[in-house]
Amino acid sequence: MDFVCALAARPAAGLTRRDVARALLAVPSGVALVALPDLRRALLAAGNPLSRAFWESAKATLGSIEAGVATVGDVQRWLESTGTEPILMTPGYFVWPEEDERGPVTAEMHRRLVAHLEERVAAGEIDPDALAGGDPEARAAYEELQERWLATPLPDGRVPEQAVNDEQDEELFAAWDEEEAFALAELRRILGDLPRRPEPPAAELDAAGARLRELLAEPGYPANVLRACAGLDDRPLPRDDRELWLAVAAGVAGPIADLPESGDDLVEFADLERRLSEEDLTLANLCAIQHADWLAAVTALARLGPGVLASPERIARLIAESEDIESEEQQDEEELEATEGFFASVVPLWACLGIVDAGGVLTPLGWWGLPEALERAWTPAE
Repeated sequence: MDFVCALAARPAAGLTRRDVARALLAVPSGVALVALPDLRRALLAAGNPLSRAFWESAKATLGSIEAGVATVGDVQRWLESTGTEPILMTPGYFVWPEEDERGPVTAEMHRRLVAHLEERVAAGEIDPDALAGGDPEARAAYEELQERWLATPLPDGRVPEQAVNDEQDEELFAAWDEEEAFALAELRRILGDLPRRPEPPAAELDAAGARLRELLAEPGYPANVLRACAGLDDRPLPRDDRELWLAVAAGVAGPIADLPESGDDLVEFADLERRLSEEDLTLANLCAIQHADWLAAVTALARLGPGVLASPERIARLIAESEDIESEEQQDEEELEATEGFFASVVPLWACLGIVDAGGVLTPLGWWGLPEALERAWTPAE
């Protein structure tokens, strides 16, 4: 009892089913099963007997855990059946982060929802015994009540669901920026130790720029992907060929925008069995490539120089063998195939820019421009 009260920060008379369930799950299931009868008697003596349905559900769940047959979902569902545990994922696909991953705002909103649910239990609006018994109508009402609360503004104007999502987005962006800054520093360090790469002749860069301008004026793939990557759908092309080439090459490594939404069809988008278009698949693959993989690939090509094969298969091997990135274990064949698949979308775009030739061989233009473009992609805008 002392352990349960300390964990919940409440006296015995104020403990809820959720408080007890969380305490039981905080110790080995065998220990919890042995302690269950004494805990039940202690709560009865404290004037807080809870209910028979709760104790039976606790015994059944702990027994399943001890027997090794309970799933994580089973345990979460039991915890939610206490009537005051927020649903981990609502029918509307709102997901609470794990407890140790919640920021201050998310932790506050979670506490507020628990308090709201306790009020609804006290008012008789939530029936924990029906939830413990698996009543589908009680479960549906429980879910609807929580979704309604998440979407209702608080007195201070904040909408809980939006506040949680905003905080998660901020944390994600901060982590992304930190990772990108580290990758940029490593790129500059590695390039600083290599011989300086000569810039391509002006005539070659002008010719590449002219070809790129013609390509970007065309409809469909790959022009639409290159425009989206460089953020050129809603602004004019740079007049300088060098600037245009670097902007598009940098966009491949760090896409700025998505494809225009005007062509999206909501019914097709919701069809999970629909094959992705070439454009959508390409952008998805570009966004899936990690900073470390870009760093390993580009620095390896910078070391090897023009004339080296830069096929998707070769790039995947260069990344797996790179000493420029930390890897705790060697990549297996599945990981190599995944990396190869991502770069299978990159190499054709590189060919459009003249970074590689028709045979997938790195050109002098690509040898100079790839590191320049990657540095530009990772350098924060002023």
